[in-house]
Amino acid sequence: MEFLQPADLREVLETKAAHPEAVPIFGGTDVMVDLNFDRERPGAVLDLTRVPEIREWSRKDRRLRVGAGVTYTRAITELGGLLPGLAMASRTVGSPQIRNRGTIGGNLGSASPAGDALPPLYASDAGIEVASVRGVRMVPVEEFITGPRTNALRPDELITAFMIPEARGPQQYAKIGPRNAMVIAVCSLGLALHPESRAVGACIGSAGPTPIRPHEAEGFIEGVIEEHGLWESRSEIPASALERFGALVAEAAKPIDDVRGTASYRRHAVGVLARRTLTWAWDEYRRDAG
Repeated sequence: MEFLQPADLREVLETKAAHPEAVPIFGGTDVMVDLNFDRERPGAVLDLTRVPEIREWSRKDRRLRVGAGVTYTRAITELGGLLPGLAMASRTVGSPQIRNRGTIGGNLGSASPAGDALPPLYASDAGIEVASVRGVRMVPVEEFITGPRTNALRPDELITAFMIPEARGPQQYAKIGPRNAMVIAVCSLGLALHPESRAVGACIGSAGPTPIRPHEAEGFIEGVIEEHGLWESRSEIPASALERFGALVAEAAKPIDDVRGTASYRRHAVGVLARRTLTWAWDEYRRDAG
């Protein structure tokens, strides 16, 4: 196995073009597991840890460009006030050691439906920046994850960053697992309120072949909030609307039975998570009125 160590972004893109089969590695929290269990034996590994450009993040006009090499720990400590939903999700990832090494770009590259960082990116309409020697392109996150552990990267491309608006309203993330820590989600739910655009974003995790935006549920609750003037009054969302929102989210799920849970349990659970996260986010929105 060849171990490639480029020193900057230009060199890493040239190396990827010359070795399209090379598997990128930064934190190694997924790649090394596959190597250790002999699930994958690539001819080359492309080390990204020496590339400074992908470790940086910046803020401009209420939008963030977050490098693919930003770790979960940094998402918590440096971006918690700007992307609270992503920070919440990052806190649920593995152990402190995993959070110190694992990256959000790695979560995108692995494209696991259970990736904790993915629902918050979907709920805020993130764009994924991918680059090659041919140039840079932006892919909407809903189009980037194409199936279980598959994504829209071309052979010579690498994930360099993601673009996302900073939070302008409350965000939430919740997941269910067989224990409280160091667990892969049985199912999860990310939710974001966008008061300026009068929108609600939600995303189901680990209950389908990819993360799923429940667009019908989003449209329904946006209509309820608009009809009752709740963005202005900040009054409670009617209980019947919360129930219907949860039911529509559950209907959008496409779960399977596996060792971590049954399809019926997952479908029920994402409905519960939808009601809870919306209630928590809306309660925070109401408190912020003061």
